[in-house]
Amino acid sequence: MSLVKLSIKGISYSQTQNGAYALILNEVDGERKLPIVIGAFEAQSIAIALEKEIKPPRPLTHDLFKNFADRFDIVVKQVIIHKLVDGVFYSSIICERDKIEEIIDARTSDAIALALRFNAPIFTYKNILDKAGIYLKNNPLDPDKGSQEIDDILSNPETFGREESNQSGGTYSNHSLTELNELLDTAVEQEDYEKAAKIRDEISKR
Repeated sequence: MSLVKLSIKGISYSQTQNGAYALILNEVDGERKLPIVIGAFEAQSIAIALEKEIKPPRPLTHDLFKNFADRFDIVVKQVIIHKLVDGVFYSSIICERDKIEEIIDARTSDAIALALRFNAPIFTYKNILDKAGIYLKNNPLDPDKGSQEIDDILSNPETFGREESNQSGGTYSNHSLTELNELLDTAVEQEDYEKAAKIRDEISKR
């Protein structure tokens, strides 16, 4: 079976389903997207890896795995989403140490979080993409455009990183850049990385 290379398109969050996130993978040499439902912790870990400017004060679980692997000269070569059963994706992490290759079973969300940290490519088989791949007309990360296809995956999703209400009831758009940077520092110190990513998105808009 032929392998198809994937890239990460973005993460979409459902406000109506607590803890429900969809990771959107994009076919590198095509238009199809592969949506995968993941948990909040994994979504946060992937978002942190994508948002290069946010540095956790302490290593997250996937960062710890990366540090552990580096110390013992273990390299993640690639991640393969190799099976789809009853809506659940199964993945393998291809590792190498001393020129000996090992295949490790992993949850897809964990495998992708690690692939990002090792700059390893992500693949799936063509038959899986044929079965579960969809076409998205709009960018799921564009807050000004909805996506009916993502609505079918997560009930009423909103953009990951869209402006949200803070504790005072306002939105981040009401803050100055200085205030936003202070809020960002505080969120990182408190290890609230989801909030930090949203504040960082607002700073980037300025």
